[in-house]
Amino acid sequence: MTTTSTAPRTESVVAQRPPGRDPRVWRRFSWPFVRRNLVGSAATLLFILVVNFFLFRVINPHPERTLARGRATNAEQIAEISHRLGLDQPLHIQFLTYLKNIFTGDLGVSFKYNQPVAQLILERLGPTLALVGTSTLLSVLLGLWIGSRAAWNRGGRFDRSTSVLSVIVYAMPEWWLGLLLFMVFAAGIGPITGIFPIGGLHSQAVDPWSISGIADTVWHLVLPVTTLTLAYVAEYSIIMRSSMLDVMGQDYLQTARAKGLTEDQVLRRHAMPNAMLPVTTLISLDLAFAVGGAITVETVFSIPGLGLLTTEALRIPDIPLLQGSFLVFSAAVVLANLVANFLYALQDPRVKS
Repeated sequence: MTTTSTAPRTESVVAQRPPGRDPRVWRRFSWPFVRRNLVGSAATLLFILVVNFFLFRVINPHPERTLARGRATNAEQIAEISHRLGLDQPLHIQFLTYLKNIFTGDLGVSFKYNQPVAQLILERLGPTLALVGTSTLLSVLLGLWIGSRAAWNRGGRFDRSTSVLSVIVYAMPEWWLGLLLFMVFAAGIGPITGIFPIGGLHSQAVDPWSISGIADTVWHLVLPVTTLTLAYVAEYSIIMRSSMLDVMGQDYLQTARAKGLTEDQVLRRHAMPNAMLPVTTLISLDLAFAVGGAITVETVFSIPGLGLLTTEALRIPDIPLLQGSFLVFSAAVVLANLVANFLYALQDPRVKS
């Protein structure tokens, strides 16, 4: 009787399995791994809700007096404002009401605009997403290309020049860089005449949904997008260069060269995918933090987004609007961190352990 070994058959099956259908990849998304990340994100959001409620009560414990400031009001009118806003209730009742409203999608009514906060945020979300999304995409593509090329040709002219420029641009505050671009290319300085709009998202006499209106909106976004792109491209190039230098000494790159691959193929197929591991988290988090960074840029260029809305809410202060904006910014960071954890698990199987 002949005994047949099953080892070659197993190896053959594994070798013939399509790489995109390897079940080991999806094991990294086991329920304990997903549950741990979801519970952690939910706990973080709950903590943010608590801080979001009490922080603005500490900053301005009597918002009804702020609303009545500059008006001929008496104590009865102030008490009526406090009752209408629910500020005359005990603090724990206000907190429970706040949590109930949050989970039902009610972010309150703005003191300044007398409109639902959720509606105001949705109206201003589009310009912010256009600004942040475009600048993040451009900064990621440019930063990864600059960082990988600089590390691959370490010590060369391109590496030295881009490293110095990256450090200089990275040290510039976003609002200061925006003001420089605004003064030179919008307002004009000396012999240089301004070629870009002074501010706003589009011209008043143009239909924003027409072809000419879309082109006009793009023209208005050139300087703000350039500001945010320059602010973040330096960070990506610095991190990518450092990560590439760590990868370049690995043995598998020498093996790839021994197989006859060109230097560009070794860079694209082997070096960059592994160097992207630390950059993945940075991209996800910067996408969320760029929303907060858009506050100063939108203020400088008068872009009617969430950043400018938050700046206007700080002047009163408009507590419901500030709470809603802070919640949106914080939730964006938590969501981006959750996505980054899942993406990291796809790239590196060691993350699960």
